[in-house]
Amino acid sequence: MEDVDFEEEEEEEEGNDEGWVLEPQEGVVGSMEGPDDSEVTFALHTASVFCVSLDPKTNTLAVTGGEDDKAFVWRLSDGELLFECAGHKDSVTCAGFSHDSTLVATGDMSGLLKVWQVDTKEEVWSFEAGDLEWMEWHPRAPVLLAGTADGNTWMWKVPNGDCKTFQGPNCPATCGRVLPDGKRAVVGYEDGTIRIWDLKQGNPIHVLKGTEGHQGPLTCVATNQDGSLILTGSVDCQAKLVSATTGKVVGVFRPETVTSQPSLGEGEESESNSVESLGFCSVMPLAAVGYLDGTLAIYDLSTQTLRHQCQHQSGIVQLLWEAGTAVVYTCSLDGIVRLWDARTGRLLTDYRGHTAEILDFALSKDASLVVTTSGDHKAKVFCVQRPDR
Repeated sequence: MEDVDFEEEEEEEEGNDEGWVLEPQEGVVGSMEGPDDSEVTFALHTASVFCVSLDPKTNTLAVTGGEDDKAFVWRLSDGELLFECAGHKDSVTCAGFSHDSTLVATGDMSGLLKVWQVDTKEEVWSFEAGDLEWMEWHPRAPVLLAGTADGNTWMWKVPNGDCKTFQGPNCPATCGRVLPDGKRAVVGYEDGTIRIWDLKQGNPIHVLKGTEGHQGPLTCVATNQDGSLILTGSVDCQAKLVSATTGKVVGVFRPETVTSQPSLGEGEESESNSVESLGFCSVMPLAAVGYLDGTLAIYDLSTQTLRHQCQHQSGIVQLLWEAGTAVVYTCSLDGIVRLWDARTGRLLTDYRGHTAEILDFALSKDASLVVTTSGDHKAKVFCVQRPDR
């Protein structure tokens, strides 16, 4: 792995256009019947659609994976299928494009990972790891990382398959993120510990455990734009702000409702609640934390205080900040995408169309499109129109 070039590669690849058009489905029955604000519906999955990613270079393609053991690469403009990522034997829970959009990876729960070349639609690499927890491409190189239930984090050079493993504790590596410098990765584990790994040397630079770590399994991790700060979330209902340089916890955020409880591990509220998603604003010192009880908390990082609480009727599944603004997007178990102004805590707009919970979503770079996946077996493309920009 020493010869991996972590520098940006500039190559133009054009996708192939043959396939067929999918019309938005009419008359889907479900408990959340109502208006459909979506522009395009992708309906080839036959069970819940668990994950979606957009190609980073052009934002014209999506890859989705589902409970039907299938993954598809399709075009956002019209829902046209480009190709199926065939051969999975379990639910496809992870999918994503490489930094230059030339490769797409899919991973299923059993730990089978496959990589396809987008322009030729051909499988170029596959590997069977342990039960898969998360998967992510390196931000600047054709290098794939994944965390498995045996505690390992894997790193492969694709397609030649050079492999490195980073051995964690003897419990699942539940979430992970490559830091923006491309040289380190932060990984969270089921035992509440957090490790910051040196990808080249293969050793942990920092280990946070005990009171420094979490009191329950980690659910999510995020970094700010320059990689100086890390935010970790857990079923213990805490979000921890960690310095990537020192490995020290520099802030702890808890939901207002459970701060009075003597021990976060014990209380009923904390057992039914959990941090599900989090992220940093790129233009203001703000962080957003989404909870299973439907609370979106906006924290001011400079004062480490709660700035706004935005209530949802049902649990938040994921949140994303819009680049270059203070707008947070959330998707939730009620099947609705919401846009919030983090400066005021005000709901800007919402998008409906799914008849079941949203399980994942992605945002185009210019924030003109939101792509969602749902338990209703559909993926949908919503065009975002905001009067305030």
